[in-house]
Amino acid sequence: MNNRFTYRRRKKRKKKILIGTLSLLLLVLWGGSYLGFQVYDTAKESFSELKRDNDMSELRNKKVDIGNEPISILLLGIEDYSSDGKGGRADTQIVITLDPMSKKVTMISIPRDTKVQVPVEKVGSEYAGTHKINAAYTYGYLTNYGAKKLAVETVEDLLDIPIDKYVAVDFEGFHDIVDAIGGVEVDVKYPFWEKNYYSNDRIYFDEGITEMNGEEALAFVRMRKRDVNTVYSREERQRQFIKSTVDEVKSGDTIFEINKISEVLKNSVETNFKPSEMFALQQEFPSLSSTAIQTKKIEGTTPKVPGPSYFIPNLNELEFLKKELKESLKLT
Repeated sequence: MNNRFTYRRRKKRKKKILIGTLSLLLLVLWGGSYLGFQVYDTAKESFSELKRDNDMSELRNKKVDIGNEPISILLLGIEDYSSDGKGGRADTQIVITLDPMSKKVTMISIPRDTKVQVPVEKVGSEYAGTHKINAAYTYGYLTNYGAKKLAVETVEDLLDIPIDKYVAVDFEGFHDIVDAIGGVEVDVKYPFWEKNYYSNDRIYFDEGITEMNGEEALAFVRMRKRDVNTVYSREERQRQFIKSTVDEVKSGDTIFEINKISEVLKNSVETNFKPSEMFALQQEFPSLSSTAIQTKKIEGTTPKVPGPSYFIPNLNELEFLKKELKESLKLT
């Protein structure tokens, strides 16, 4: 491994981040039948419903038949270190669509600073109005509307599609899953450095194939303040890491670490997937390579203006993306 560093582990602070979330999802869907069985059993301890009417999105006319119909999943990465594990922000959000018939998988990352409207009927006059999309989670928590519920509904409003399921995993879960599967090999496109979360030491990433452990992977997917972020964005690196994780899990070596992975899932995961639904998806997606995942992004700009800095989606491109997503879910 090229990236070497020393660190002293500070007191762990609970924090959530996205990529471990997808690692979990991939392990559920494509980790093989034995691994799928173990995760099925573990999932019972991770279930956390959204408390929606009829347990479905308001944008659905009927409940989706998981395993037989296309579904959408919101992957949430919650940064809650500054709030001592209470509330926090959904700084990383990725929407996944899966079609069990065509085996098509799409992945769309949503910039954390995307400008959205949070309605007064959901959060009251104190918190309603224009916000960055990552704050919806915060206001859902502060008003008892439901942090994950408001995050899901805000993404639905932005993309005009139903979000059927969500998956979230905490920071330590991300770190531990990457280590449990033996690290992840990523082709770094541009060199950069980022601080180690545990020690503040610098972790350097050289251009080219690099095998990353949990701490290195965390630095790789979180960096957003270095100049290279303008050409090698956080969202692009997250999508790249996800696809690399698919290939790592597909290699089959993860089955030997099932006990470690199961413990991570028990302690770190929240989802409204029921165990039977996870098993249904695993049956329909027994294998998958990163080449089968179609990645998309929301085009737009971040104008420099006084006050908060918002990401403004290109409306024409956003409408085209909405149409593509509806087609992926067979809603048109």
